[in-house]
Amino acid sequence: MKYIPTVARYLLGLIFVVFAANMWLKFIPVPPPEEGSLAAGFMGAIYMSGFLTVVKVLELLGGILLLSGRFVNLALAVLGPIVVVIGLYHFLLVKGGYPMAIVLGLLALAALSGRRGFVKELLAQK
Repeated sequence: MKYIPTVARYLLGLIFVVFAANMWLKFIPVPPPEEGSLAAGFMGAIYMSGFLTVVKVLELLGGILLLSGRFVNLALAVLGPIVVVIGLYHFLLVKGGYPMAIVLGLLALAALSGRRGFVKELLAQK
């Protein structure tokens, strides 16, 4: 049981590195959202504005930090909101792809569970 946060951290890092690199290298085909849907409008807006590039760079850096084991708290702090947005995208806009969103959420929570001091400090009233 004590290895679960470490395994989750490595899996989460690997997922983010692979899917961030896929934006530029295109080795995994990603089907576009249904034309005219809210998801298509959202993806079009963040892609055309360059916002998606920024997010993918953050995903790549966060994934590398998770895999390296250095600055893990920073990586989790950067990737946390991205995991939330991915989940919201799948649950509210696409209305599909739930398994990936759920797996990402569970991996992020498991990786975070190994960082109780970080969570405690983050939620501390000062």
